[in-house]
Amino acid sequence: MGVEKMVGLVSRTGRQFQRYNKGRRQVVGCIPYRFKLANDGKISDEVEVLVISSQKGHALMFPKGGWEIDESVEEAASRECIEEAGVRGNIGHQLGKWDFLSKSKGTYYEGLMFPMLVTEQLELWPEQHVRQRIWMNVVEARKACRDWWMKEALDVLVERLSSPMNNKPKEDKTISSSTETSKKSDSKRSKIQRRKTW
Repeated sequence: MGVEKMVGLVSRTGRQFQRYNKGRRQVVGCIPYRFKLANDGKISDEVEVLVISSQKGHALMFPKGGWEIDESVEEAASRECIEEAGVRGNIGHQLGKWDFLSKSKGTYYEGLMFPMLVTEQLELWPEQHVRQRIWMNVVEARKACRDWWMKEALDVLVERLSSPMNNKPKEDKTISSSTETSKKSDSKRSKIQRRKTW
């Protein structure tokens, strides 16, 4: 295992380097998504999004975490996807910004959400032993997601992807899947190339 992969298997912890805006901790989240493979092996128009379980329970959500002072907001979004969901991909334009109340901390946070078109699904990732990841269609995901502000971010993503100017993307990176999907789908998906432009 290379040094880069070894480093990637450790999540950042602590809040000494967290960013704050007017006293509110800034949290960055990401909605990993892909276009489902049709039975004939071609890319369909159906979007699937990746949700994860919380560390301390069975609540479902999208990857999110604190934005730290040594990274850009896009880097923070990408890092959270790797740490919590084990996926890499292309970060799109920000979906929005929300102020939300943390039930566990009893204080307001500022949440920024981004979309990620997934290009790689890792078999090993930092929080694989404390979280589950599940691909769902957008209707299932909206219903399952615990947080209202993440549901709103998903609505923005769906609207954006449904726009005539953003038809099914063409992406120039190869999509790879883990053993969580069938070997048949993995084989076909790994050969598909698309190029995305927002």
